[in-house]
Amino acid sequence: MKKILIVYGILLVACSEEPQEDLKCFKVSVTAYNSLPYQTRPGTAGNIAAWGDTLKPGMKAIAISRDLLDSGLVENARVLVEGFEGDTFLVKDKMHYRHRRKIDIYMGEDVKEAKQFGFQKRWICLIEDKSVGNEN
Repeated sequence: MKKILIVYGILLVACSEEPQEDLKCFKVSVTAYNSLPYQTRPGTAGNIAAWGDTLKPGMKAIAISRDLLDSGLVENARVLVEGFEGDTFLVKDKMHYRHRRKIDIYMGEDVKEAKQFGFQKRWICLIEDKSVGNEN
């Protein structure tokens, strides 16, 4: 019941439509990351995501653990994140295979903000299902 109330609350603030019964929501671990080479790929600019997208400060983007791909969280899927009411995030990046049921919120180059965000558990809801199979 708590899940339904949280999801409904997120949707009331973030969407103008009625929530759909087939909405996919997940409780995940959430951290934050930056587009800096030492956090992504040393030797690169650090702002190229897994699917080749260029990340720019200010973008509402997330990286997902690869186990979430089969749930519809694929490239450019639109996602709501509990606590960020009014913001829609796009799936733009994938995390290392070792991560499970986790997302990283992109916070540009602001390392201090990312560290302050820390580690949290939050609900996320897929609002645009673009899945056609596993896109590993």
